[in-house]
Amino acid sequence: MPIEDSITTCLSPPVYDMICKLGFEVKESCDINSIVTQRGEVCWRTITDCVVYTESAQSLDYRGSVMLLGPVCAAVHSHLLSLTKGQFEIRYMPWLQWTAFPELFPELVDALETPGAPALPLGLMKLTACLERALGDVFLLNGKECPFLLRDLLTSEELAEVFGRPVMDVLKVFIGSPCGLNLRNILWHGFASPHEIPPKYCSVMILLTAGLGQLLERYLQRTEAVLARRPLVALTGLEELAVFPDVTSEVLSVLEEVVKKSTFVSKVMLPYWEAALIRFRSHRFADCAMLLLTQLETGLRRVFATVNECPERLLTAESTALYTTFDEILAKHLSDGKINQLPLFLGAPAMEFLWDFLNHQEGPRLRDHLSHGEFNLHDFPREATTQLLAFSVVLLLRFTDEDVSTAFKVLSCEKSIRVWPLLPLPQEAEEAARLEGTSEARACKSLITEILRELYHHLPESHGAVGDGDGLPAETWPQLIRELCGTPVPTLFCPRTVVEVLTVLRNISAQCARASGQVVASAGLRHQQWVERRLRSRQRQTYLHMLGSIKLLSPVLYLILLLIALELVNIHAVCGKNTSEYQQYLKFLKSILQYMENLVAYTSQQKNKWSETIALTRTALLKIWTFSEKKQMLVHLAKKSTSKGVL
Repeated sequence: MPIEDSITTCLSPPVYDMICKLGFEVKESCDINSIVTQRGEVCWRTITDCVVYTESAQSLDYRGSVMLLGPVCAAVHSHLLSLTKGQFEIRYMPWLQWTAFPELFPELVDALETPGAPALPLGLMKLTACLERALGDVFLLNGKECPFLLRDLLTSEELAEVFGRPVMDVLKVFIGSPCGLNLRNILWHGFASPHEIPPKYCSVMILLTAGLGQLLERYLQRTEAVLARRPLVALTGLEELAVFPDVTSEVLSVLEEVVKKSTFVSKVMLPYWEAALIRFRSHRFADCAMLLLTQLETGLRRVFATVNECPERLLTAESTALYTTFDEILAKHLSDGKINQLPLFLGAPAMEFLWDFLNHQEGPRLRDHLSHGEFNLHDFPREATTQLLAFSVVLLLRFTDEDVSTAFKVLSCEKSIRVWPLLPLPQEAEEAARLEGTSEARACKSLITEILRELYHHLPESHGAVGDGDGLPAETWPQLIRELCGTPVPTLFCPRTVVEVLTVLRNISAQCARASGQVVASAGLRHQQWVERRLRSRQRQTYLHMLGSIKLLSPVLYLILLLIALELVNIHAVCGKNTSEYQQYLKFLKSILQYMENLVAYTSQQKNKWSETIALTRTALLKIWTFSEKKQMLVHLAKKSTSKGVL
């Protein structure tokens, strides 16, 4: 399902104006010495004086406050950029210990150097989460039950008693109300692209957090109270929720391709996806999970708005309307009582995955716990992020016009092999034909014929290739492979067995493409060296062996690609195998993968073991033929055409 991507922002005009423009309207500069002393002590009066109220003094004037705070934020930003790492640590790190996550802040200061990069909004997300958790601990100095929502926490009398109401009002302007900048919510719900968060707001949140630490220390000294830390949430039982196999480097490579092509991903949000993959490779699993969760919500919000025909719900709402978040996206009914079409569109398996990981009280509730600062980010389990990544792969593939999965790799390899007959050959190339006459080469050709004859009877008649009882003419193979790869195969939220088989098939086709690429490169290089007479006698013989091997390897690789394409089309038949049959089938596929990996090694320019590829190939073909005789390939198990063998 394609989604139109004409989006340049997910912020509604008033929200965009509040965040990206309003705080830049007052042009006068502010003296940093009136905001913070040389020792790093925050002068709260300068900051709180910028907060203004309505005429009745009943509520905050958020727009007026953002305008007046703009120069203060700019001065703080310039100040932090001017500090060395050592200066920052001396002045501010002692006052950031109360957050229980002080190591975050030097990392966030580094992110200030690259405005528009995902590191800055990611750092701000982590700051708001750890700040909320720390404020909850402070609340319990005077209160009994900590409010669940940050906005309720900031309006509480318990925090006002510690920090003062004017200080709490400053925080409300930045992170506590949809009427203000609302930085916490627009980031955690995936509304803001990386370049839409002014770095100066990140800078001022760092300073405000340090200033809160100073106020807290004075309160604790005055009252002789002791700040207690609530225990963090431990993620357990993830193995019961595991739907997908482990994320391999191959899966990451697929995801790197598909995020650039899937209509599920808005171009303005693409940097977040790219950053998520970088964080995963760097073992920053909590960071990766945060980025994925916000972008899954962004993408699903777009699908929600499309299937429910409510495009107005795509953008951030005003304070008088409802934000479209996971809660509504995953609900059975819309706010007007109509049936939500998204669950019907995604299907039960997808909805169950999202509910299990995000909403069920007994589940991990990843987004809730992360956004409220309740996890230890350093110990965030890889397994949780793996499930989110794998889910993202299949979801993005559903919204990909160009197939970049297994079929894409098969087609890429087929295109590479198609070049082989066009490779330049020396006049002495007929000597290479001698290799074709060896007993092993003849045995390989015979096996290829027998295997093709068997596969021929299981080809779907709808593909229109022409053949007879003796098998398929070689000239029809490329067309047949391309047509098979064009067959729609549902792969969203498949059982684990299907995903495991898909992974092996993809790996086989990837190695096939690699071997074919090496053949093309080596043949071109050796031919040039042959023409220029730069090959020694032994190298000339190796080159002729290469040409002989190529004549055999071409139909072998086509056969393997045809086999992969047929198994891919019938992939869901694997669910009909019992455990023993499935393990035998997986072992068979992995033996083909091993053959392809060995072939890649033998055909490399470093080894050049072209003669040895014949024996290697014969062994692989024997395994394919033996397994084919058992009728245990998926093409055998799938429902057969009513008219077999007529294509």
